Amino acid sequence: MQEAHPAIRKLLSAVLTVATMSGVAALAARAMVSAVMPAAIAILVAAAPAHAAEIEGVSVDDAVELDGARLELNGAGMRTVYIVKAYVAALYVPRRSSHADVLLAQTGPRRLSLTMLADLSAEWVTARLVMAMRDNHPESELAILGPRIERLIDTLLTLGQTRKGERIDIDFVSGATRVSVDGHPLGPAIPGDELFTAILRIFVGERPIDAELKQAMLGG
Repeated sequence: MQEAHPAIRKLLSAVLTVATMSGVAALAARAMVSAVMPAAIAILVAAAPAHAAEIEGVSVDDAVELDGARLELNGAGMRTVYIVKAYVAALYVPRRSSHADVLLAQTGPRRLSLTMLADLSAEWVTARLVMAMRDNHPESELAILGPRIERLIDTLLTLGQTRKGERIDIDFVSGATRVSVDGHPLGPAIPGDELFTAILRIFVGERPIDAELKQAMLGG
């Protein structure tokens, strides 16, 4: 177990001491407790898991660490298809922005996280992602990306069936796109930053998969 921070240890010791003291000594001890209380509270808050929001029962972290880099939550929202609540999507980036073009131009580690809200087939989820990717790219760009898109499709289809509560992370790290499920790698990394940018366009491009979700992911 990690050793208690000195400020917290000092606070706890003082609280215990005050209970056995009286008179002037007790007043001095209470003053010391008051002096260290703000710092101790700040340390405890910083040490606790930080959640920016809860969406449909899904706790969304306000920051994550990826490949040694701290990524900030840019925005998160729910994807609904007709009456089906499909997933909660969250975008983590090095620098927050409300402008899609700025987000698409960023480099370095980034994460798109999808937490499933229903049991859905991988084919159902993947088909809609691919359709939205096609809507946001000209045929010439799709032709160049084709082999990498095929590898992404193959990777996602290995899921077979997604489960409610399952979290699918699509990360860009070390120059490649990597997919994981609940922290477990799924398939090999796909090199090149163009694929990850294309995936982001599904959600924040000119023709997003869900307009309301786009606004949420832009921090709106």
